[in-house]
Amino acid sequence: MLTLDMVREAQEALRGIARRTPLDPAPRLGENIYIKAENLQLTGAFKLRGAYNKIRSLTPEEAARGVVACSAGNHAQGIALSATRLGIKSVICMPAGAPISKVEATRNYGAEVVLVPGIYDDAAAEAERMVREEGYTFAHPFNDPLVIAGQGTIGLEILEQLPEVEQIVVPIGGGGLISGIAFAVKSLRPDCRIVGVQAAGAASMYLSRHAGGPTELRSVSTIADGIAVKKPGDLTFALCQQYVDEIVTVSEDEIASAILALMEVQKTVAEGAGATSVAAVMFGKVDTSSRKTVCLVSGGNVDVTTLSRIITKGLSKAGRIAEITTKVVDKPGSLLQLLKVVADSGANILSIDHSREDQHSDVGACMVSMVLETRDAAHVEKIRQQLTAMGYHLDD
Repeated sequence: MLTLDMVREAQEALRGIARRTPLDPAPRLGENIYIKAENLQLTGAFKLRGAYNKIRSLTPEEAARGVVACSAGNHAQGIALSATRLGIKSVICMPAGAPISKVEATRNYGAEVVLVPGIYDDAAAEAERMVREEGYTFAHPFNDPLVIAGQGTIGLEILEQLPEVEQIVVPIGGGGLISGIAFAVKSLRPDCRIVGVQAAGAASMYLSRHAGGPTELRSVSTIADGIAVKKPGDLTFALCQQYVDEIVTVSEDEIASAILALMEVQKTVAEGAGATSVAAVMFGKVDTSSRKTVCLVSGGNVDVTTLSRIITKGLSKAGRIAEITTKVVDKPGSLLQLLKVVADSGANILSIDHSREDQHSDVGACMVSMVLETRDAAHVEKIRQQLTAMGYHLDD
């Protein structure tokens, strides 16, 4: 049973453990927008709050058996740090594809890591087996009142930092984060609107809401690995049904664009899951024109190589990088003429491939593929129009 007193007790217990993260205006991201930066939390994500509240509440008998948890990375680090600080053994089951940075960070916080083939749900099954067969105490990442109460402390902080807040946009995976925030905020400010955001490729809570009960997806696929959950919990589903006003979804390109915007505008790094709230606002999924809106950036634990690919995807979505493929006559000067058009347009060539042997090219013609650095989508379209007007046939 979740109560407001539980959330307040968790807030008191977290003093000196979890950081009070910044809440700052972000006018360049949209009208009436503020960022609550849980990516700057100790361990790099909000999960520490719920994890510590759970671990501190274990009975001596539960603590003696050791703790096992399942996580894509952020809950893992929260449990590992909390258990180590409290002198409790922790074992974390993580999907084998979890970012290396999250795996290593979890180990460095003192946990034993077990990598499980598959996704989060497969890691969860292994953790449940260890509970049954080896006697560990299970620390669920979201479907637990103590974990939810810990996450709800973010809601209390938002109300303290921006009392006039009218809308809060929150990422959703299993639903523990938004359940805690929505419960805490609605208990004190029923008029404040709570909007959840899921990746379109892992929209289990969104679909469950429309189905009327927790619904399991056959598979999930998203760069937002922290919220790649096949099925929400029964407790989190019930709380979302009662306290969350709306749930929307965002695409992979929109998430990538939000990560890029947060880096360029807010000078902060967000992982895919953490950026979904900003993506929803940037691409008009949530109306902020008349409401002071807080976007919760829930985490910043993203592998550097993954971040590089995401940035490229975001640049492409924003029209800052474009790939153009066309044919040129195979004779001296033809390629130079094409490159002059591109140069005159103000684009910068990042790479180029010129091939006579391409199976799609005619005899006496060459295929040319260019990756261009451009200003925006309008600039890309202008280049394409110029090339088309000069007789170049462009591949889609």
